[in-house]
Amino acid sequence: MNLTLLIPELTLAFFAALVVLLDFAVKQKKTLAIVSIIGLLIAGGIAVAMWGGGYAPLFNKMLALDNFAVFFKLLFIGTATLAVLFSMDYAARFSHIQGEYYALLLLATLGMMLMSAATDLISVYIALELTSISLYALVGFLKDSKSTEASLKYLLLGALASAVLLYGMALVFGYTGKTQLGDIAGVLQSMKLSTLASSPALILGIVLLIAGFGFKIAAVPFQMWVPDVYEGAPTPITAYLSVASKAAGFAVIIRVFFSAFTQPWLSLNWGIIFAVLAAISMTIGNIVAIPQSNIKRLLGYSSIAQAGYLMVGLATIGFSAVTDALGRSSILFFLASYAVTNLGAFIAIIAISSKLDSDQIEDFAGMGKRAPLLALALTLCLVSLIGIPPASGFMAKFYIFSAAVKHGLLWLVIIAVINSVISAYYYLRVAKVMWLGEAPSAERVPSGGALRLALIISCAGVIILGIMPGFAMKLAEFAAKIVVF
Repeated sequence: MNLTLLIPELTLAFFAALVVLLDFAVKQKKTLAIVSIIGLLIAGGIAVAMWGGGYAPLFNKMLALDNFAVFFKLLFIGTATLAVLFSMDYAARFSHIQGEYYALLLLATLGMMLMSAATDLISVYIALELTSISLYALVGFLKDSKSTEASLKYLLLGALASAVLLYGMALVFGYTGKTQLGDIAGVLQSMKLSTLASSPALILGIVLLIAGFGFKIAAVPFQMWVPDVYEGAPTPITAYLSVASKAAGFAVIIRVFFSAFTQPWLSLNWGIIFAVLAAISMTIGNIVAIPQSNIKRLLGYSSIAQAGYLMVGLATIGFSAVTDALGRSSILFFLASYAVTNLGAFIAIIAISSKLDSDQIEDFAGMGKRAPLLALALTLCLVSLIGIPPASGFMAKFYIFSAAVKHGLLWLVIIAVINSVISAYYYLRVAKVMWLGEAPSAERVPSGGALRLALIISCAGVIILGIMPGFAMKLAEFAAKIVVF
């Protein structure tokens, strides 16, 4: 066992403990954010050094270090770093527990990093619970009625989803006698098609796995927690949850289904399930987002629709019998694009809402005059979410839809394109209110230096990935070559 391969994770664990201890000693609480960022940057630097190192199993093949895991580690670390940056001013609302806030943020990131590296059903579940418990606590940090309700709802529904997931894992283990993903694949590959087709326990196990993971990525019909949790949680946590948690969910789904259920008949059938869920999720997410008046609830339903677009990639993996890396690499690129886009949108919303003390869309009227740079940044991110060039969202959808068409999913791509047009209505409605609405006041909207830095980084990512996607796509293609043993 080589613990040096887990240095990024051990670094975050050390700094999480350090932040809690420092909370007792320092009066200037922004020091805690700076220490957290230092820990994240150290972990990120070590992860970068691990890129291209090949496959290495850990803990008797319960974890793996490969380019797929490193890609997601860097994505999670980057997301967490931005989250800490734009939390520095917002965290003053709970100044007496800032140490716990940043420590839980680091621990949630640690759990997500382990999720992307997990190659055993047991390690998948442990990593997922470490992430979930940290997020349950973070959602309730404001301790007001909405935040408490959101945290409780997230906890109860999350516990139910975890039970469903664990039952699915138990059925798969009971049928195959294995928990390691590669071993499960070996057992299933050796079976005859007639045996697999007449195995209700295995099929039910896979369906329950999809249901359990579906909760984590906010796919319909497992999305019932999203609107209330997004509205009630502290806005930085809503932003982090919408990006990092979703990326972790897709990372573990790709790892599990690509590694364990590669048998062609199984692959085709779970591909069909994801295709149907994709069509339903993007349609319901977009339609229900239209009448929303709260910007956080609107982006909550938007995230459900975005999960639908991402599941087009999962369906592509299934229909290609997991032999084509294009479906996997397009999901990875989409997640990177979605991360910078959604974070950028939420950063602008944090600055505006903090001044207005309101998340109502109608209160954003006149922001084009009061805070033109914030309004411009939010508009850019909304345009990217629609999928309009030159923003990164266009290239993300182009890659994922191209892969789907290549493998016979033209009908699903047509539904996705129609939904993208529908989404333009409610995204551009926000932009219209900001630029054409009458401002009730001419007072400017201030923002802290850390928040502005985070916003600049996010918007730069949206533009760079949109006009120069080649390099990022090559990294995604390299990371998508998952090794299974």
